[in-house]
This record gives sequence, C-alpha cells and structure tokens, in this order.
Amino acid sequence: MSGRPNGAWFGCLPRCEAYLPCGAGRHIVRWEAGELRLLSHPDPEAELVLAALGGERTRCLEVAQTWGRHAADLSVLTIGPRGPADEIAVSWDDVDAAAQAAQGGGQARPLPPAGGPGRRARPMSPAMARAVARIQQDTQANEQAARRRNDLLSLLALGYGFQVRLIGQVAEAHAGRPAEAIEKVRPPLVAAITARLAPLAEEWLGLDPDQVVVTLHRGPGWGSAELTGRGGQRRLRVSLPAGWLARVWAAGLALTGRHLVVAVARAGWPDARVLALRAPGTEPVLLDVHATAPGPAGAGLDVRPAAGDAPHWKHEP
Repeated sequence: MSGRPNGAWFGCLPRCEAYLPCGAGRHIVRWEAGELRLLSHPDPEAELVLAALGGERTRCLEVAQTWGRHAADLSVLTIGPRGPADEIAVSWDDVDAAAQAAQGGGQARPLPPAGGPGRRARPMSPAMARAVARIQQDTQANEQAARRRNDLLSLLALGYGFQVRLIGQVAEAHAGRPAEAIEKVRPPLVAAITARLAPLAEEWLGLDPDQVVVTLHRGPGWGSAELTGRGGQRRLRVSLPAGWLARVWAAGLALTGRHLVVAVARAGWPDARVLALRAPGTEPVLLDVHATAPGPAGAGLDVRPAAGDAPHWKHEP
C-alpha cells in the first residue's frame, strides 16, 4: 500500500511494432521490455561500423540512434501526446520533406581572403575574428536545430504507441535522480504531469482542466490528492512522483474503473494490481485489473500503432 515502485517501469506495457521505409523496402521496428529492437537488422553494430567507414546508414539505424539521443530529453514530454484524444499524426513523407527542406538551404559559403583576389591575405583583426567565430557558431546552431527537428519528427512518425513509451522512458530517466538534480528539472516534470492529469480530472470529477494543481511528490508513498474550494474556486490538488508518468500514465492505467490510479503495486501484462482512488481525499484501495489491446487497424506493411491500439484496462472485482 506504500505506492513504492514495484518492478520495471514498463512492466504493464505490451510490445508494439511499426513498419518504416528503410532502403528499398519496409522494415519492422519493435519496442519490447523497455528496448527498441530492429528485427530486420540482425547485426546493427556491424552496420554502424560499416557506416562509419563510409557505408550507407539505414533509416532503421538512424531511428534507433535518435531514440537513444532523446531517451532523457525533457522536451519529449512537451511535444508528445497528452492522451489518446491528442494523437499526433506524422508520416514518413513529412519526415523526408522536412529533411529535404533543411538541405535546400545549402552550406554557408566560406569568407573570401581579406586581401581580395590575387592579393596576399592580411591577418584578421580581433573584431573580424569575433565576427567570423559568431557566423560559424550561428551556422552550427542552425544545423543542430534542423537535426533536432528531424530527430523529433522521426520519433513521432513511429506512431502513438512508441510516443507514449518514449515519454515513459524520459520520465523514468529523471524520476530516480537525487533531490538536488530533480529540483532543476521540476518545472517541466510538473507541467508534463499536469498536462496529462487535467483531462483525466475532467472525466473523473467533471472539473475544468484549469482547476487542477499538480506538485511533484518526493517523499515516501505515492503522494496525495484533495479537492478544495467550491464552485469556480474548486481545485483538485494532486502530488505525484515523476515516475507516475512512466508506470501509470504511459501504460494507459491512469483512469481505470472510475478510479484514479496513483501507483502500480504489482506490474504485469495483461494482469496487474494497482493502487487507486475512488475520490479525492479517500484512502487508496488495491484493484486487480486486466488489459486488452486491439490489434492495429491497418494491414500489411502500413501498420503503425495508433491511439486506438493503446491498452484498455478493466477493473476485475
């Protein structure tokens, strides 16, 4: 009943798969047990070595490396979906178009010699040296911004199932940090929990999302939840740990059987035991829950996990 983490954060999440264009065909990428796996590439390490020596870098490998680069990126919590109703649809055509647009700007031209054509270049003055350094720094920043944009578009193109699992991975990466470290990232974590809890509060209690106030819980146990005020002054004040995003929300458990789930007591798929609130201010109870996950609505090689494929949990009395 303590609400302390029990098992791996992804224990209540089934695997999910997507096909993506890679080389001359389409390859399957799978998320399973907290890892991204390239089923069409039996030896990705060897392919990375060949790519470093000038060989072709495949899209599957690029996606896997991109996933690793952003596995603790807090901006993922801002960009990713707030729930099934907030599905973000990005196609691989969108990703390719963005990459081509970035390349269309061309490379910055080198500065001409200070002495002009046919003349010996004079040493740059300190002011000129600073200007050149600033131009180079700005060019590098633009390239980094374009790469980051393309990275995030690629991750979104994997589909809803991968998006929520990446949010879970990012949240869990910060959940176990020391108090001093987590305090530095508290604002984005609070904003991320609020953005995903507020729509649930509307369904759970009929509250306007603006009436939800979230704080980050750092002590023992799961946290707290209380309803204060009346009428327009009502506020649902909830304190939850950062790991709630990973262990509860990402698994689709947040609102189950008209209960707000605040922790996972025993992780598992498709059966789990959770700690949940029937109403604010009440003592949490243990619920046994069972999940079903419909298969992808698409067919053939166009399958991507959509919001409709998210696990659906039911309380089993």
